[in-house]
Order: sequence, then structure tokens, then C-alpha cells
Amino acid sequence: MLYYESRSTDPYFNIALEWHLFCNVAAQSIFMLWQNDNAIIIGKNQNAEAEINRPFVEAHGIKVARRKTGGGAVYHDLGNLNFTFIVPHGDDINFQYFCQPVLQTLAQFGVKAEIKGRNDITIGGKKFSGNAQYRRDGWVMHHGTIMLNSNLEVLQQALSPSREKIQSKGVKSIRSHVTNICEHLAVDITPDMFKSELAKNVLPQNHGIYELSDTDIKHITHMRDTLFSTWQWNFGASPRYSVQKKRRVEGCGTLEFYLDIKDGKIAGIECFGDYFWNIPFELLAPALQGCELRPQAIAKAIEGIDLNEYFYNLSKDDFISILYE
Repeated sequence: MLYYESRSTDPYFNIALEWHLFCNVAAQSIFMLWQNDNAIIIGKNQNAEAEINRPFVEAHGIKVARRKTGGGAVYHDLGNLNFTFIVPHGDDINFQYFCQPVLQTLAQFGVKAEIKGRNDITIGGKKFSGNAQYRRDGWVMHHGTIMLNSNLEVLQQALSPSREKIQSKGVKSIRSHVTNICEHLAVDITPDMFKSELAKNVLPQNHGIYELSDTDIKHITHMRDTLFSTWQWNFGASPRYSVQKKRRVEGCGTLEFYLDIKDGKIAGIECFGDYFWNIPFELLAPALQGCELRPQAIAKAIEGIDLNEYFYNLSKDDFISILYE
């Protein structure tokens, strides 16, 4: 396994870096640690405008960046540490394997943490780490946050999650749902100390160090400038249809469908949400176009399709119910 620690705190560069390593360097497994300064990172399928408090974000110079993985929006600052695994994968989405080194590291510092829900790591029921994955061609890119000492007041005001998502956590606000690791430590530790211990728990003794070549940097910078930092990528994917269907499904996430209905048939459909997926929804959408908006017709349109590839942990009955309700 190779190890790389990013020296950049630019979210657009780091997301491009991560994607470059996944697409072009993954002949060997890679573990990467990195930090972003003052940024909101949204999931691939999320509607940016629905996830952020735009006036606050603009007033405080917070960058908004869209990643390639699913899941929800997270706030990054220099009190937060991000980790990424790029490794061969099996058939199932598995968060336990990748989160275990974080639990182990915290235990060494005397803190008991646990994996909770779809993709969170918590201390005393409060979240300090969110995780997401992207799988392709037999490899997985798994990444997660570790809130060591983030500014929770900024996080509270910068993010604007749906009421359903907050209620599903059994809390009244983001602030009451999250915590920093530093609040649970008997002694102070620096981010570098945590990085060092986490890396020891992940990497074999004979691990290599990956060094970015001039060609790597050229490719990463190109992706940063032409995709990951652009308005079209980060904000342009906004819903344009008139009929909205929205529901939060336990174990799957929030699904928000926008449909264009003509003569009782689906003429166009888009999906937003914090769900996880293996195959993007836009590859399923053509099977639904021209379909009558009734349960029997939708069921026939998706017959023989493994819906779990498009929406992890969503049943066909729930999918049909959301569209028809």
C-alpha cells in the first residue's frame, strides 16, 4: 500500500487529486490524508442550493465543491481531517472495514466510538465522521471526515439540511447532532499526532510513499480548473422539472425526484439526494421515460433491473411508491 499526504488545503485541488489517484494510479492500494480549508463538500447527487445557506456561505468565503461519491453535505475546515482508501473491492458496500482504523486510533487515545446508521462514526451518539464510497472496475474509493476541532458554529450556519433529515436523527439541530473529538480527550492532541497514529494503524511497515510527478500535477490542475472548480459542476445540476416527489427512506437516505409529465407519462426525470449508488441514476432514467405514471407501468419498466445498484437499500416497492404517491 502507498501513502500520500496532500500539502494543499484547496478543496477543488484535493477532490481532483483524489479522483486522479483513483482513475490513474490505482495499480496499487493507496491511503491518503488531506485537509480542506473553509469548504462545504456536497454529494454527487445533491442539489447544492438546497444544502447550503448561500448568504452565509458567500459572506464568509466558504467554497462549495461537489465530489464524485454519494452521501450528504459536510463542512471542512482545518480542524477536520479527511482520509481516503483506494483499494480493490468486493461486491457489497462495506463501511466497517474502512472505519475500523479510526475506531482503533481513538481507542488508543482513550475514546470509545462506534459506527452508526449508514455511514457515520459517533461518540456518545454524536457524529464526528461521515463516510462515502465510489466503486468502479473492481476498485473502491472510500473517504471520510474526522472532526478533531472543527468550528461547529460555522458548520451549523453554513449547512442547510432538510427538516426530515434532522428529524430522522432524533435531534433538533445540526449542532446537537455533531461533536469534535477534542471534547472527549483527557489530554490535548494535535492533528499531526492523530495523523501519525491513524497512518500507523492503516499502513504496513514496508509501505511506500507516493510522490506526485509533474505529469500528475498537470492532470490534477487541469481537472480542478475545467471541472471541479466550475459553477456548472458545483451548482449547474439543479432540478428543472415541475413535479416533485420526495421521501426519506431509512437505510437508504433522502430521495428527491423531479418529473416532467406529459399526457400522464414520464417525459423526463431527475433524482437528487444523499443516497449511495454503484450505477448513476441517469442510466436508469431512459427505462422510465415514456412510462405511464401508475404502479403497474413503473413495475414493468424496472422489471429485471437490480434497483440496489442505483439506490443502495431501496426496495422496488418503495421506489414505485415514491414516484406514484
